Amino acid sequence: MILLSFDTEEFDVPREHGVDFTLDEGMKVSVEGTVGILDCLKNNNVKATFFCTSNFAENAPDIIQRIIDEGHEVACHGCDHWRPAATDVQRSKTTLEKITGMTMNGYRQPRMFPVSDSELTRMGYKYNSSLNPAFIPGRYMHLNAPRTFFMRDGVMQIPASVTPWLRFPLFWLSLHNLPERIYHLLVRRTLRHDGYFVTYFHPWEFYELKEHPEFRMPFIIRNNSGRRMTGRLDRLIKMLKAEGHRFITFSEFVNIKTNKS
Repeated sequence: MILLSFDTEEFDVPREHGVDFTLDEGMKVSVEGTVGILDCLKNNNVKATFFCTSNFAENAPDIIQRIIDEGHEVACHGCDHWRPAATDVQRSKTTLEKITGMTMNGYRQPRMFPVSDSELTRMGYKYNSSLNPAFIPGRYMHLNAPRTFFMRDGVMQIPASVTPWLRFPLFWLSLHNLPERIYHLLVRRTLRHDGYFVTYFHPWEFYELKEHPEFRMPFIIRNNSGRRMTGRLDRLIKMLKAEGHRFITFSEFVNIKTNKS
């Protein structure tokens, strides 16, 4: 089972590097990237889960509708990606349910930072995917965290996949920078060990970042962005489909695992 996901947020990474960047500018980048992602998924006939900020949903309701119309899942990713607040767990759910007319089952905190378990339970979320159980200095220090899904306070915790022994992260930066053959090999090994694979990307990765030096983006983010990243995603999906793996949403995963228990 493949749990493919996208953190669908307003592009704000330049602000981390001292660039004054408006919401409108961030939305332009992310909308273009999301359209590219949706085209790739449609061409391959696979489903994914889109963790959306309420900022993105409010400013691109037509894109949210396309996500729904093409059979993907919408889940919550806070409100303002640059300024996450404790109230986002409730506010993002309320906003996205109003925009979509659907119940939001899942949450992922911006930048995969910690989030209140009690608040997730109180708001009735079925799952939380805010954990990258890797060791990445300055970002994630989770060597003792569970690698695979587990329950806490009635909410299924679905960490991003890392390799079984060294906990090498298999998220977006890895596909940008590793040789594809090596990345595919690590994904296959993780699938054999865990029986499923969870990864995540962002719409702005599928934008031609190399054409915008004014964004001051580090090389490891600019590397293989835009059309090259779309090609890498396409080849990853095709490899996994050729090996018989099924793409499902996070809610479908929760239902499968809950019904088995």
